[in-house]
Amino acid sequence: MQGDVNEEDFGLHSDNLRRLLEETSVVFHVAATIRFDEPLKYAIEMNVISVQRLVGLCRRMTRLKALVHVSTAYANCDRNHIEEMVYQPSLEPQKLIDIIGLLPDKAVEAMTPHLLKTFPNTYCFTKGLAEYCLLKEAGDLPLAIVRPSIVGAAWKEPIPGWIDNSQGPSLLFIANGKGLLRSMTGHRERVMDVIPVDFTANLLIAVGWRTARIYDGGKGSLTVYNGTSGGVNPLKWGELESNMVHSFAKNPLDLAFRRPKMIFTEHPLMRNYWSTVSHLLPAYIFDMALRLVGKKPRLVRMFGKIHKAVACIEYFTTHEWDFPASNVGSMMHEMSSGDREVFYLDAREVHWPSYIENYCLGMKKFLLKEDLDNLPRARRHQRRLNIVRYAFNTVLLAVIWRFVIANSRLAGGTVHRTLYCLTILLL
Repeated sequence: MQGDVNEEDFGLHSDNLRRLLEETSVVFHVAATIRFDEPLKYAIEMNVISVQRLVGLCRRMTRLKALVHVSTAYANCDRNHIEEMVYQPSLEPQKLIDIIGLLPDKAVEAMTPHLLKTFPNTYCFTKGLAEYCLLKEAGDLPLAIVRPSIVGAAWKEPIPGWIDNSQGPSLLFIANGKGLLRSMTGHRERVMDVIPVDFTANLLIAVGWRTARIYDGGKGSLTVYNGTSGGVNPLKWGELESNMVHSFAKNPLDLAFRRPKMIFTEHPLMRNYWSTVSHLLPAYIFDMALRLVGKKPRLVRMFGKIHKAVACIEYFTTHEWDFPASNVGSMMHEMSSGDREVFYLDAREVHWPSYIENYCLGMKKFLLKEDLDNLPRARRHQRRLNIVRYAFNTVLLAVIWRFVIANSRLAGGTVHRTLYCLTILLL
């Protein structure tokens, strides 16, 4: 069925709408805009008002057994400890909807930073509003809210590493694998709370089953499930950094611009240094070479887009949250051993180095459509990049030695010999 969540009754044809209302028993509400930089007015339309429309539809469904709404673990990211409960927002959602509906887009844009307060983007902000709307407007329905954290590639199903979009960490993987992103703001010791997409799908199905099972027709049946991994099997950004670089060194992407490397740093000075040395300087040199051969420069502009995209996720690479998941644990205990095997939910089983390697291969195959049979050629290309790197470093150090060290007062004695040894080691 084709429809539009921004229209009444989702814009469904009358025959389709009648069938939906008469035959639907379980509803999974996944539709949303997940862009972090979405204008607030549109984000509210997609992520909050559409939820209100869905509630209206669900109330007319004669066979409804479960309504499962997909939120995000970061819907309340202005808190460090996020329980499996719905939190009251600082603004009443309906009042905000009414006010924004009367204002022009530019006025709403000017107000957005003041409305978001400590929220990093309109996505997290509106997802929190949607949860509160559901609590107030659909609390008597068989309702559950699932909050996955950062959804990544598949762990096992349909096959390890399967991925079909470049949202979330996938853009980070691609940019790093191509040698375009080599540094960004982040804390290596912070937990990157990632959950494979097949875990999320299993959680939705299991929650639909449990919601229908425990609903007694009364109020207060809303249950929240934190679908996260950090509390039981934490993966740190520093571990992602090393495993991602290792994986791309083993199975490189085709025609990478530079060899993969990744540095997370919290210090603004180091961040600016690495951004200049690893990103902007090579981009300007490459674009200059393109101009010399009569081609259109493109790399500086490309890096501008990458930096803008990376800036949207820096809030999450520098912060950490605690997500208790007792409701998920209770549900797992209620499931039979056979169901737990089929609908696996225990993130402790994931071996992160293997998962990241499969993630990198999955992006190569499913997103970039690169033939795995061409891996030998990609490895030869990477070896050439390494040769270029060593040659460049050799020339650079020779220049530094000639014009800085050899002509300085430090050229003799112990300091001279120490710098000489350091130079040899770097080469």
